[in-house]
Amino acid sequence: MKVEKILRDQSGTVLVIALMMMVIFTLIVISASSTAIIESRLSGNKRMSTAAFYAADSGLHVAAANIENFNMEDKYVNNKYNIFTDPANPNPTKAKVVIEHDASQQGAPRGTGMSAINFEFEHFMVASTGQDSTEPGLGKSTCTVEQKVVRMVPTLQGGY
Repeated sequence: MKVEKILRDQSGTVLVIALMMMVIFTLIVISASSTAIIESRLSGNKRMSTAAFYAADSGLHVAAANIENFNMEDKYVNNKYNIFTDPANPNPTKAKVVIEHDASQQGAPRGTGMSAINFEFEHFMVASTGQDSTEPGLGKSTCTVEQKVVRMVPTLQGGY
């Protein structure tokens, strides 16, 4: 009889249920906040890597825009030329750009439909490395973009 009375007594069950619900809600809040923190870090990393890409890409465009960068006179050392040593080239994004002359390649690029009779072709590889502009001390994102440039030089045989 005493055992039946103890089993029928419900005092304290509300307290146990309330504590269990508080534990469940606490776990949900902790998991939601950790997910938000991870998403915030991911979006920050994406922003930094995108900024690094655009810095490298703009350095590439600055190099390709100035035809004087592809003259083979006295600028190239060991077939390489750092364009931002020349004050004529602005460097708004602080990208590091190196143009390398590839003397081993000859003739027109494949698939252009051009003959090499009236032109000589000089092959260059432009490599631009950009970084994001975050504060020092944080991890920096770095991106390198490479592009092949072929310069057509008219020959004495009568180029266009």
